[in-house]
Amino acid sequence: MVDQQKRIPKWLKIGAAIVALLIVVIGWKAYQTFLGPNITGDQKYVFIHTGDTYDKVLKKLEGQHIVKDIKSFDLVAKAMKYPTLVKPGRYKLTEGMSNRQLIGNLRGGYQEAVKFRFENIRLKENFAALLGKNFESDSTTFIHLLNNEKLANSYGFTKDNFFTMFIPNTYEIYWNTEPEKIIARFHEEYQRFWNADRKQKAAALNLTPQEVSVLASIVKGEALHRDEMPAIAGLYLNRLRKGILLQADPTVIFANNDFTIRRVLNKHLTIDNPYNTYRFKGLPPGPIMLPSITSIDAVLNYKKHEYIYMCAKDDFSGYHNFAVTQAEHLVNARKFQQALDARNIKK
Repeated sequence: MVDQQKRIPKWLKIGAAIVALLIVVIGWKAYQTFLGPNITGDQKYVFIHTGDTYDKVLKKLEGQHIVKDIKSFDLVAKAMKYPTLVKPGRYKLTEGMSNRQLIGNLRGGYQEAVKFRFENIRLKENFAALLGKNFESDSTTFIHLLNNEKLANSYGFTKDNFFTMFIPNTYEIYWNTEPEKIIARFHEEYQRFWNADRKQKAAALNLTPQEVSVLASIVKGEALHRDEMPAIAGLYLNRLRKGILLQADPTVIFANNDFTIRRVLNKHLTIDNPYNTYRFKGLPPGPIMLPSITSIDAVLNYKKHEYIYMCAKDDFSGYHNFAVTQAEHLVNARKFQQALDARNIKK
């Protein structure tokens, strides 16, 4: 046995060692190519658009410095047949991910949903812009849908009050979801929000859910403090019941389409617009801003009282003085005007 080992040529031993080393090197290289870290921390997500080809994906990964070695990514992608399985989406990136991990997510379409939250939205255009910023479709596509009367009617709304269907909340929606399906997702939340209890309270007010939301948008526009919303809601409900003009300043600002107005003056009240509640009785045809859940519930759970007038307090706290009679209201208005005059003098 010993003699046989001695007979093995030295060159053969060296050759065997070289082969073994090559196997180790090739194995390590293959490991690094498939399983080694290749994703940088430069980007949090990679966005693959609908219709993107594999070549576009490669350019995006290289151009945004998402991968360290684009050649190794290309090699693994082709080995995993990714070039024919490109799927659009918003894919989360983690520094140190391997080619195999990322490609597995890309070819499987395992994207991360967008956590879309909105509130304090004034106009449809603002909402469309926010949607366009967070999803694949642009703001132009969304504003066309928000102004689409046929689409609004299909959900039981008019073009004017369609905006009340969008309940401020947090939604998880895939980035590349079709715009129409995103709208449908909002409708699902609207149906959940308007449960039997809320519908019953709306009916008790002789208002539809849409009308409640329109009034809630006015309440939100008037109130600087949430705890005052039920009292303001009660005041406007009193006016509606008595057939008195709402005379809500935020509706006048909306009607004039001038949100720089700080004090509503007589010149602003003359505009012939259905949103001008100084000229037209009842609720305007649609919301003057997207109502919050708090303002909607403030209308449904309004504070019962006899007030039909209100005026900002002269301490500039953002709260209001309420009054039953016009005489009381004029006293409150005079106090506020005097406080304004005093403040202007000091300036």
